[in-house]
Amino acid sequence: MNNSAARRLLRAGVTTGIVDGLFSGVLAQFFYGSTAVRLFQGVAATLLGNAALEGGIRTAAIGLAMHFGVAFGWSTVFLALFAASGWLRAVLSKPAGVVKVAAVFGPAVWMTMSLVVIPWLVHRPPTINYRWFVQLVGHFPFVGLPIVGQIARLKPSRS
Repeated sequence: MNNSAARRLLRAGVTTGIVDGLFSGVLAQFFYGSTAVRLFQGVAATLLGNAALEGGIRTAAIGLAMHFGVAFGWSTVFLALFAASGWLRAVLSKPAGVVKVAAVFGPAVWMTMSLVVIPWLVHRPPTINYRWFVQLVGHFPFVGLPIVGQIARLKPSRS
C-alpha cells in the first residue's frame, strides 16, 4: 500500500469512526433514552457478553475501540474493492458517483453487520424494528459517504 492509500485509509477509518459514533451516540442519548456509554458497552457486549453492560467506562472504552476497528475494517474492504475494480473506479469518477456508491455500500455494511456478523457473535437473530431501519438509512451518510468519499479520492496506482 502506498502512502496516499495509507493516508486515505487512515482518514476514512477515523472519519467514519467519529461520524458514525456521533450519529449513534446522538440517537442513543436524545431519541432512545440511553447514553453513549451504554451504546459502546453494548458494542463491547458482542465479544465480551452481557457482563460488559455492567463494566462502566472500561467496557465502554473497549466498545469504542471495537467501533473504530470495525470502521477501519470496512474502510479496508472498500479500499480493496476500489483497487481491484476498474468498473467501481469508473463509477466513482462520474458526477454523483461517490453518492451512488455510498448509497449502496453504507447500507450493505449495516446489513452485513446486523444480519450476519453480530448474530453470529451473540448467537441470536437480529431484532428488526424501526431502529434497525434508522441505522440502515443512517449508514448511507454516516458510514458510506466517509469511507467512499475518502477512498475515491485516491489516484489508481499503475501496476
